[in-house]
Amino acid sequence: MQLDIDAIRAQIRAMDFERGTSDQIAQWREDDRDSRHNLIIDAMCPEPIEDRLFAMMLDEGVPPALASKLVVNMIHTDTGKLAA
Repeated sequence: MQLDIDAIRAQIRAMDFERGTSDQIAQWREDDRDSRHNLIIDAMCPEPIEDRLFAMMLDEGVPPALASKLVVNMIHTDTGKLAA
């Protein structure tokens, strides 16, 4: 599945949800680094496009629970985009 990060970013920007505060986003980034470190230890390295997707979601202030739902949505639709 190809991901169009710019298209996904545009969709996220059009969504109505409570974005994280600067402090929350900083904590989410730290948590993300820890999670990725654990994945690497388990030899489950994320692909560069996956890294870009999650970095973009953090940049846009998407809360982790919503980010997970959006990723599941993309997997289920198998389009590399969010469902309309």
